[in-house]
Amino acid sequence: MVMDTSVAHHAMTLALNAAWDYQLLTFPNPAVGAVCIGEYGEVLSIGAHKFAGGPHAEVYALRDAYTLLSGDNTIAHSDDSHAIHDYLRAHHNGLFHSISMAVTLEPCSHSGKTPSCALLVRDLGIKEVFIACMDPNPEAANGRKVLEDSGIKCRFGVMETEGKVLLEPFVQWQKNPFVFFKWAQRLDGTIDKGIISSESSRNHVHTLRDKCDLIVIGGNTVRSDRPTLDARLVEGKAPDVLIYSQSSDFDRTIPLFSIPNRHVFIEPTFERIKEYRLVMIEGGAGMFEASREVCDWHLSYIAPKIGGGSQTLGMVQEDFEVLSAKITDNIILWMKNKQ
Repeated sequence: MVMDTSVAHHAMTLALNAAWDYQLLTFPNPAVGAVCIGEYGEVLSIGAHKFAGGPHAEVYALRDAYTLLSGDNTIAHSDDSHAIHDYLRAHHNGLFHSISMAVTLEPCSHSGKTPSCALLVRDLGIKEVFIACMDPNPEAANGRKVLEDSGIKCRFGVMETEGKVLLEPFVQWQKNPFVFFKWAQRLDGTIDKGIISSESSRNHVHTLRDKCDLIVIGGNTVRSDRPTLDARLVEGKAPDVLIYSQSSDFDRTIPLFSIPNRHVFIEPTFERIKEYRLVMIEGGAGMFEASREVCDWHLSYIAPKIGGGSQTLGMVQEDFEVLSAKITDNIILWMKNKQ
């Protein structure tokens, strides 16, 4: 069966959504999603790259498709990329010859911390691969050639625009910092007083902090909230901190100053950001306005609550393009300014 455009787009949409769940969490790797499609267009599995050094999206999707089709659960819960590659090569028994894949990024051709995905797809005999974007990393590129040279049909540019948006952070942090502003708010727009976001959202923030090189925060927030700004909820590392302030007069018993192996800078400009690759800015309306020119994206957690706060971002005027929206116990929005 030849896959029609609607099947390819549906599968790629699922792959993109899966990748967005791990946006920035894969640093310094790109966020990538993959979907395995059965002979009649049915979705067999969805995979996403979850963390640097872990299995790539294609590997998770192929692992889960194999488990479904074979009934063999040996590798069903494995996160060992080498083990999954080896097992699939040894046991696939031609299961994948009628299977197609949708991948948000060209499968990698090189072997580094993990083996080549392009070689695995080739060896399993996948019928057809839909690809949103070519790999901008020259070390990983040429997966297309590996696949086509082996007779696997490749269709490029499937939802390419959406794929390129997903890749923007990865492309930028190759040469420049990627900076995003994060805040949480209630349905009434208030951003202060007490815990606003859900436990899962707070875990997400701490996981992001674990990946970031630097957190930027305003001096007034440091004085009023006395934050730690670590990643304790996920037992992660605490990034360096830039306190954006004209004054260096701070109580040094504030917890953020007591984190081992952390550099804390107190400076009246954002120049320090240039020394880092992945930067999170946290704060309210004042910090939002001050950092407007250095932010690439914005991340908002909207909690299903009303009341309990008084401060909002009301003084800020901005028109956003929504890049990704996910509804769980909070609404999570990735956005960037409209050009």
